[in-house]
Amino acid sequence: MPDSTLSQALREAYASVPEGEVVFHTLELWHPDFTAPVRVVRDFQDLQARLEPAAPRQPGALVDFVAFAFDAALPEVSPDASPTLTLEMDNAGPELMTQIERAAISTQPVEVIYRQYLASDLEAPQNDPPLTLQVLSIRATPLRVTVRCGFADLANRRFPARSYTAAEFPGLIA
Repeated sequence: MPDSTLSQALREAYASVPEGEVVFHTLELWHPDFTAPVRVVRDFQDLQARLEPAAPRQPGALVDFVAFAFDAALPEVSPDASPTLTLEMDNAGPELMTQIERAAISTQPVEVIYRQYLASDLEAPQNDPPLTLQVLSIRATPLRVTVRCGFADLANRRFPARSYTAAEFPGLIA
């Protein structure tokens, strides 16, 4: 099933692989206990790119993504399964491990935003809206951090989310 969030330029880049065109895969990790968002790009060099106008932090700003080695197994675009994104990071370093440790002792979820940029157009991500997920589990060893991300637990949410009580809606009582 095609991904309707991808721009036409990114679809063409994936289909025809024009010479010199590079797709940059970026991640933004955010948690209320972080001092700042952690932004990384899967590349050998840092990247400066513009966030989308509806970004939750610094909308439309030109931000830096730090070069970092990670692998992302993207979720399938399918109506059948609950999509999950698996991230594997080698040699995470003390900065990232400190942030992970802060988040591990909190009850708030870690938010992960996955954006794709084209080297020819760093003015906006090519997947709009970017994929926003929550960290479901983290497994860390001295050499590797594996993060499994997915959507919030929608199956166990109350529906409707609002409680219609007699105090708030007295017309419900006959």
